Amino acid sequence: MAASLRSVLQLQSRARLSTPCAKVSTIRTMASRPQTLKERLAELIPAEIENVKAIKAAHGKKAFGQVTVDQVYGGMRGLPALLWDGSVLDADEGIRFRGQTIPDIQKSLPKAPGGQEPLPEGLFWLLLTGEVPTAEQVKGLSADWAARAALPSFVEELIDRCPSTLHPMSQFSLAVTALNHDSAFAKAYQDGIKKKDYWGPTFEDSMDLIAKLPSIAGRIYRNVYGDGKVPSIDANKDYSANLASLLGFGDNEAFVELMRLYITIHSDHEGGNVSAHTGKLVGSALSDPFLAFSASLNGLAGPLHGLANQEVLLWLTKMKKQLGENKSDEAVREYIWSTLNGGQVIPGYGHAVLRKTDPRYTAQREFAQKHLPDDPMFKLVGQIYDIAPKVLLEAGKAKNPWPNVDAHSGVLLTYYGLTQMNFYTVLFGVSRAFGVTSQLIWDRALGAPLERPKSYSSVAIKKMFENKP
Repeated sequence: MAASLRSVLQLQSRARLSTPCAKVSTIRTMASRPQTLKERLAELIPAEIENVKAIKAAHGKKAFGQVTVDQVYGGMRGLPALLWDGSVLDADEGIRFRGQTIPDIQKSLPKAPGGQEPLPEGLFWLLLTGEVPTAEQVKGLSADWAARAALPSFVEELIDRCPSTLHPMSQFSLAVTALNHDSAFAKAYQDGIKKKDYWGPTFEDSMDLIAKLPSIAGRIYRNVYGDGKVPSIDANKDYSANLASLLGFGDNEAFVELMRLYITIHSDHEGGNVSAHTGKLVGSALSDPFLAFSASLNGLAGPLHGLANQEVLLWLTKMKKQLGENKSDEAVREYIWSTLNGGQVIPGYGHAVLRKTDPRYTAQREFAQKHLPDDPMFKLVGQIYDIAPKVLLEAGKAKNPWPNVDAHSGVLLTYYGLTQMNFYTVLFGVSRAFGVTSQLIWDRALGAPLERPKSYSSVAIKKMFENKP
């Protein structure tokens, strides 16, 4: 259905341009419809190029600060070394998307008719332009993605031939890599496109990528956990509603609302995390968005990144089994201490940057209070929220003893029946594409160079400081 809709739109476009009044008709069409994302981006790019030139001219030789040996050995933690426009993470305030906090975007971004959560389409527009789109512009973006959603038949076959024992994230990365077959950027680069025009095919690839992710995720989910029958994309539904339908939860409006919230708050978390930085790094080699984002997914699949919500859910389930249904605060406190004394961390607590409760956790908590206030697992999460920070502070185990986004997401998904924990990171991956691709587009628009930081060996570091205090 999606492929045929796109064909009709293309035929209509060609028909208009072939008539004697094509120019007049096109102008009238432009005036009668909302501006597209690509049109708006094309207007913004020249001014931002000049803005970056001015910043470099005024501040290019200035230093952010000192780089320590500890930072080199410590995973470059806190090292200012990347440009990332879509979002900035503040230690106390949490994430800001183009200057807007999560409560801000929950108010400002367009919502589905009758819905209360922001539509991810609106967030993607915000990440790219810094502007809040109109409801009509978001509706147009939903329709555009629905029209691009169909997978090439060989990609469908590739997913279908994967054994059900292959981890969903491995299948996800494999399918995204295979989409490179039809990359507009790869073809344009081979044909000699000018550097200043790189952003155009990068935009098209990014739009295709985001549009096809629900189809990939739905096919993997149905193959591994269902009967393999995948419904069609509905051209009249928004992105999250189609994703929910492909997973088999489309009739549950609360789950659809959860997907809208989930994708929005998981979309971007500045550029230093593994998945975001990996996508930017690989993209800097002029690998197309499909190749760059498949690399992001492989980073996201790691236990220290995207798998964290599974660890939270496993820990909660084990606690519930050991302590029973009616758990006293003292019993929960003792269980937390036993986890710490066993040399383990409290999953879902602490963050590399944040020093207060993650606003993404708060957004999910508020969703749960509205939709599932009596759920036993939600109550347990809330009980831990009241107890764990005090224990962590007492133990001196964390600079930030507060919960992060992973402390809550698994409980919400489980409540609605999506209990297959190995699949949770796929949903994270669908979300993270919004942030990675928006920065890839701007990197190409601004002519960002190949990333090539300097590395040192331990021998070289030791020699460098051998006779220095």
